[in-house]
Amino acid sequence: MCLWQRWSDCGPLQQLTCLSLKRGPERCGTVRRRQAGTMGTSIFLCLFVLLLTGGSPAGCAGGGSSSSRGAAATAEKPVLLSSIADAEAFIDGAEVVVIGFFQEPESPEASQFRLAAGRIPEVPFGLSSSPEVLAHYGVGGSTVTIFRRVDNDRRDLDLDSKDIDAEKLIRFVRMNELRLVTEYNPVTAVGVMQSSLQLHLLLITDKMSPKHPERMRKFRAAAELFKGKILFILLDSNLKSNEQTVSFFKLKKSQLPALALFHSPDEEQDVLTLDEVSVERVQDFCNRFLQRMQKKEDKPKEKNEEL
Repeated sequence: MCLWQRWSDCGPLQQLTCLSLKRGPERCGTVRRRQAGTMGTSIFLCLFVLLLTGGSPAGCAGGGSSSSRGAAATAEKPVLLSSIADAEAFIDGAEVVVIGFFQEPESPEASQFRLAAGRIPEVPFGLSSSPEVLAHYGVGGSTVTIFRRVDNDRRDLDLDSKDIDAEKLIRFVRMNELRLVTEYNPVTAVGVMQSSLQLHLLLITDKMSPKHPERMRKFRAAAELFKGKILFILLDSNLKSNEQTVSFFKLKKSQLPALALFHSPDEEQDVLTLDEVSVERVQDFCNRFLQRMQKKEDKPKEKNEEL
């Protein structure tokens, strides 16, 4: 199924992504969704990011000097996971973790995996060559898997018979590392759209504001309450590339911060402008939306019962 189809067939998030990439209806439909574990989408999207930024964004193809790359590559090695218990504890230990499953831990693919691990120090990396662990997670050969707590989901990248290097591994991780609160940008867009969570809540706010740290603290606290139900997303209104997204929700900068909540399957959406972010207001806004969605689901059932 296409990630982006005809503009008229796309839901709000698909259109938002096209807008964030400065792509309109005339260019919607050029990106294809592939099975989790392939690099086609990530490479294509990163090319767009490079065109937008004129360089390498964080998480895409990695910028910086060769000396900084060399220093990063010497970071601590991935954690060795020798048993299923080790792997389970490792996955439970962070919002996002990456595990490389390799039958041959000294293979070229494993070496590239270690290089990628050194370049993303804030994401825990583990490595296992245990047949028991590989069988438990249903992987074979050389596979890199990212595990996410926010939607209790995983994404696999099969390295067998593919020209995969550290740069492409980094892109795979950056595009799929959804967190309790994920910042929306062209790099994370695909991961957001492929999430199993169909409800998305955007906090549209200026990251440069002195109030931003406190807003994020409260927004994150609210996200804890809806973990596994709603994907919480931060959208920085201070970025010029996000101006069309703000306009998409018919908002002006003078009305920010604001919350925008939508249900991707039926395009149901709601917007709430805020004086300030509070856990209670976010919680109330989400609960009212969920209740409204529940009533819509119950109506067809009531009609069927009457018949």
